[in-house]
Amino acid sequence: MSQRNIAVVRRINEAFNSGDIEAILALIDPDFQTSVPPQFSPEPDTYRGHDGMRRYFDSFHDAMSEIRFHQERLREAGTAVIVELRLTARGRTTGIAVEQHLAQVWTVSDGRAVEVRNYSTWAEALESMGVAE
Repeated sequence: MSQRNIAVVRRINEAFNSGDIEAILALIDPDFQTSVPPQFSPEPDTYRGHDGMRRYFDSFHDAMSEIRFHQERLREAGTAVIVELRLTARGRTTGIAVEQHLAQVWTVSDGRAVEVRNYSTWAEALESMGVAE
C-alpha cells in the first residue's frame, strides 16, 4: 500500500511540474484540502476541492514562473506520505529566482490525495506523524 501512496504523490508532483492541472485533479479527491500558511506565502489561504486546487494553481502561476517542486525525500507513515521538498521558481514580474525548503504530509485514500499539510522542516513533518528520524 505504501508504494502505491508514494506513487500517487510522485505523479501529482510530476503533473504540477509539467503544468498539467487536469492530471492533478484526476489524482486528488473532490473533497481535497490544503492550507498554505503565512511562512510560505504572503497570501496564506486554504484551498478546498477541485475548484480550490484550480485557484491555487492559477494564483501560483500568476505570480511565479519556472515553478518546480523537487522531491528530496519521501517516506510513508500509515496512509500518509511525508515529503521533503525544495521549491524553485522565478518571480513573474521581477524575474528574481526563489528557492524554498519545506516538508509536506500527504494523506492518500483509495489512490487519491485527500489532504496535504505543510511544515517548515522535515523534522516537524515527522513529529506531526509521530515517527522518528
